[in-house]
Amino acid sequence: MHTGYGLGRDIALLEALASDEARRTGGLGVAALARATGREKSQVSRALQAMAGHGLVERDADTLVYRLGWRLFSLVARGSDSRLGAVAEPVLHRLAVELEETVHLCVLRDDALLTVRTVSGHSYRTTGWEGRRAPLPCTSAGRVLLSDATPDELFVRFGAVEDLVPDYPGSRVHTVPQLWRAVREAAERGWACSRDEFEPGVAGASAPVRDFRGRVVAALNVSGPTGRVADRLDEVGRAVAAAAAAVSAELGWSPGAAPRAGA
Repeated sequence: MHTGYGLGRDIALLEALASDEARRTGGLGVAALARATGREKSQVSRALQAMAGHGLVERDADTLVYRLGWRLFSLVARGSDSRLGAVAEPVLHRLAVELEETVHLCVLRDDALLTVRTVSGHSYRTTGWEGRRAPLPCTSAGRVLLSDATPDELFVRFGAVEDLVPDYPGSRVHTVPQLWRAVREAAERGWACSRDEFEPGVAGASAPVRDFRGRVVAALNVSGPTGRVADRLDEVGRAVAAAAAAVSAELGWSPGAAPRAGA
């Protein structure tokens, strides 16, 4: 009983450190945490010291405020891939049925996107995508997967390359500045689109999936024949954005929270 009570009080401290106030201020001090949890400062201080010793929280040496720690994020990250798949699966099926098109779940792997799940809602299907990699610049999913990148990060990743996708002449993105504009356009609209850029005769739209920190961890993509999809890309884009938002919410992302800088 005592152990459960103590665990509950520690969880209350972690929840306070994950609050909007903590995010805005870069952390909370002992006094603020004591007020937030209704505990004595001495009790809060001892609990924080114990959690810091296990990496669950960390203390800023200059400001003396506490933040969520590296080990907590590591534990979450280790479970994120399986959590993502479990949460996304029913959403993929609903979206495929709603639009009667093929839906993909894509993640960033090194300098390419990887399709980890494909669900078809139509007799037409872009086959064989699960486990395949594709370039980032010429795909709508790739552009939303880069939503968190700053211009400097894009130049570090791609800057030494004269043509980002020389094998894809239909792409409207071939340089880093063009990629940055496409990434920002997608971020402002909430979804990205492509028409015959990666594969002739195929159009699609993608939207980002964010985790509890607001970090983009995946993209939902809807693809189909250009003749059928291109004329309703706005409808498809809005639907895929809503579906991605639903997955993000299940992963703990609050739509009212501000994404990380550069997103």
